[in-house]
Amino acid sequence: MNWINDLQKAINYLEDNLTEDISYADVAGQANYSPYHFQNVFSILCGCTLGEYIRCRRLTLAGKELASTKCRVIDVALKYGYDSPDSFGRAFSRFHGITPSQARLSGAKLNSFSRLSVKLILDGGSMMNYRVETRGEIEVIVRKRNFSDNLEENNRQLPAFWEECRRDQTLDKLSAYQAAEDIFGNALIGMCLSENAQEKEITYAIGAGYHGEPVGEGLSVERIAANTWVVFEGTGPMPGAFQELQKKVYSEFFPGSEYRPLSGMDIQVYPQGDMQSPQYRCELWIPVETDK
Repeated sequence: MNWINDLQKAINYLEDNLTEDISYADVAGQANYSPYHFQNVFSILCGCTLGEYIRCRRLTLAGKELASTKCRVIDVALKYGYDSPDSFGRAFSRFHGITPSQARLSGAKLNSFSRLSVKLILDGGSMMNYRVETRGEIEVIVRKRNFSDNLEENNRQLPAFWEECRRDQTLDKLSAYQAAEDIFGNALIGMCLSENAQEKEITYAIGAGYHGEPVGEGLSVERIAANTWVVFEGTGPMPGAFQELQKKVYSEFFPGSEYRPLSGMDIQVYPQGDMQSPQYRCELWIPVETDK
């Protein structure tokens, strides 16, 4: 259960520092996660991004403070991370439906976004196909690019990167490296290769298994360290089926499992086929260690 405890530790740290300049790296570090992967898991489990959670919690507390004290609006704005009364006023009005000045009036109605608490809830049995594989070093051939480690930006940029690779025929070039006997089969993969917390960047790659063939222009060979992997299978049209698979993995499998996901990487495996078919099958590879 250390995984659940570490997530709660990160949330507690976040709540204790809502009036400070919050570093995503510091929050993620409380859960022994990299910033990008903590944001991803947080979004999957909580239904909102880390940035949205911080904004909503700050505006909730700001509303309570304005309604119950005589603090100046500018002081409350600065306390909760806003550079000016105007930017605070716009955000406050979008969240609460009234202005900061109106929040001071008797009977003013305010919205509240409650603090998160991580709990293990048993909610019926559901089937999840998975297998455990211990693999040595894996070589893949990829096209890679650096992106911000901000999940909200990447939700827009990474799909655009896949579309760019489709248009310029990079996906066709990578498909030529696929082999049925490969560890990933006749499939393309997507993965985060590295993350630099100081530069706030991740390196994301689209690729396929590599077996020593000549390396095409714009591509590179990368090595994935030996790991024990839990491999999950999802079925259905993309991207919905994959998103549902991720949610089940982090909300159902890991909380009740002896395995703990290692930060830094997962591999998304997309075999050839009709990705809009109800029978389409994808895989999610996650490196793990055990809590024992």
